[in-house]
Amino acid sequence: MRIRIDQHTLDRATERGASEDEIKDVVISGVDIPVKGNRKGRAKVYNYNQKRLNTFYKQKRLEVIYTVENDTIVTITVYVFYGSWKETK
Repeated sequence: MRIRIDQHTLDRATERGASEDEIKDVVISGVDIPVKGNRKGRAKVYNYNQKRLNTFYKQKRLEVIYTVENDTIVTITVYVFYGSWKETK
């Protein structure tokens, strides 16, 4: 299935500290998360171990919200959270 990253998603990614490659990785290998309506969502935690806005964070969690149109995943937005999470299998 193809992945089309909407410009809005790229704009939010830049603001929030995520890359286009990370967005694609979340869509491909992230875990499903609940979202409202007919949208879908996936999330993934990455080791970060650096400062963002003068605060050190061990990890960051990306959540990508998207829809499926025919044979294409179309992103809607990306959320990025900084902190520390337990690993899930």
